[in-house]
Amino acid sequence: MTQHSTGATRPPVGAEGAGQIQFGVFFQGVNSTTIWSSEQSGSQTEFESFRRIAQTAERGLFSAFFLGEGLRLREHLGRIHDNDVAGRPDGITQLAALAPITEKIGLVATQNTTYNEPADLAYRLASLDLLSEGRAAWNIVTTDNAWTGANFRRGGHLAHEHRYDRAAEFVRAAKQLWANRGGVDVDGEFIRFVSERVLPRSPQSRPVLFQAGDSSQGRDFGAEHADVIFSAHPELEGATAFAADLRERLTKFGRARNELAFFPGATIVIGATPKEAQEKARWVREHQISPATSLRYLEQFWGKDLSHLDPDGPLPSEDPVVAVTDGTRGSAFQNAKALELAQQWREKSEALGLSIRDFVIHLSSQRGFVGSVDEVADTLTELARSGSVTGINLTPYLVPSGLDDIVDDLIPALQERGSYRTEYPGTTLRENLGLPAVVEDLVPAGA
Repeated sequence: MTQHSTGATRPPVGAEGAGQIQFGVFFQGVNSTTIWSSEQSGSQTEFESFRRIAQTAERGLFSAFFLGEGLRLREHLGRIHDNDVAGRPDGITQLAALAPITEKIGLVATQNTTYNEPADLAYRLASLDLLSEGRAAWNIVTTDNAWTGANFRRGGHLAHEHRYDRAAEFVRAAKQLWANRGGVDVDGEFIRFVSERVLPRSPQSRPVLFQAGDSSQGRDFGAEHADVIFSAHPELEGATAFAADLRERLTKFGRARNELAFFPGATIVIGATPKEAQEKARWVREHQISPATSLRYLEQFWGKDLSHLDPDGPLPSEDPVVAVTDGTRGSAFQNAKALELAQQWREKSEALGLSIRDFVIHLSSQRGFVGSVDEVADTLTELARSGSVTGINLTPYLVPSGLDDIVDDLIPALQERGSYRTEYPGTTLRENLGLPAVVEDLVPAGA
C-alpha cells in the first residue's frame, strides 16, 4: 500500500481553543427567509446574484459558498408552491461557473445519495475539485419519501431506516474512487458497480465532505465520514453539547478530535446600536412572514385553504383535515400529527395573545444573532474561543446584498478582537477550513 498525504499541515482552525471564527454562506433556493418584496431583492436564478454573493463572501475571507438542492418543485395543497424557485441551475454547474471568477473561497454542492450513482457523482465532484484547484466540497444528503422518488425514472423511494445505509455505501465507494482514481469494483447491498474512470488528484486530494444529520444515526454517519458538520446549534450551550457528542462519536471510528469542523447555521442582524438592531430584526421577520405567507404556513398543517381567515385574527377554530402532514413543502412540514399540533398551537397562541401572523413569526424565528456590531462580535468571539464552533454558516435575508454589512462592519470588528483572520491561510478549501491533511491507504487497482 502507498501512503498519500496532501492538504493542510498547520494546526487546525477547528481545534479546541483555536480562538477564531470562520464564515460560510448558504445561498438558499425555496424558502421564506429571503425578503422577496424588498426593492433590494434580486433574482434567485440569474448568475449575477450568485456572482455578487460569492465575490462579496470572498472579499470577506469566507471559507465557503454553499448551495442547497431541490430534487422536485415543492407543492402546496396539490399545486406548485408559488414561493418556490423554478429553473434554478444545477449546483455543480453553478459552482463550476463561479470557480474561474473566485480564487480562494470553497464551493460546496449539495448532492443526494439516494438518487445519484457513485461513479458518476464522484467523477463530477472530482472534476469540480480539479478545475477549482482544490476548492470543492460535497454536502451529503439523503431522501426517503415517495413524493420525491416519483420524480425519478426508477420511481419509488428508499425506506427511512435504510437511507443512511445506502449513503454509507455510497460515500465509501466515492472515497475508494477518489483514492484509486478508477479500477474500483463495488458489490454492496445498495451500491454495485465497476468503474475505470481516472482523474488526477486536486491539491487537496479529494472534495471536502459536509453533512448535516442531527439524529443519532445522522450523527454517527457524520462522525464516520464528514469533514465538516452543519448543525442547528449556534448558541454556546447547544454548540458545546453538540460538539462534545460528535467528538465522542469520532473515537468509535478511529478518528481524531480535530478531524471535524462545526458550522452551525444562523442569521445575523446587526445595527449601530442594540435598539437599531432589534428594530431591524423585527422588520426582517415581518417582511419574511407576510400575511399570505402566514396563512400558507398554517394551510400546510390544516391541509385545506384558509384564505378566508384574517392573518391578524386568531388561529382557526376548525380542525385540520389531515391526520399526518406530507413532505411536499419540505422536511420542516413533514410527518406532523396535525390534530394534536393544531390544539397545542391554539392554546399557545391564545396564552401569548398572538394573531395568526404573529404566531407564525414566533414559530419560525430564525436561529441567529441580533445586536450591535460590538455585541455580536463579542458573542462570536466567545463562541470561537470555546472550541465548540469552527464557523457560522450564514443565511442572508436579502439577495444579493445580504452580506454587505457583515463584510464591511462585523468582520473588521472581529479582526480587531483577533477572532477573525486577516488573510486566507492557504489556497485549498481543506487548508482554509484548518482541517488536517488527507491520509489515504491506496489500494492497487484490482486488489
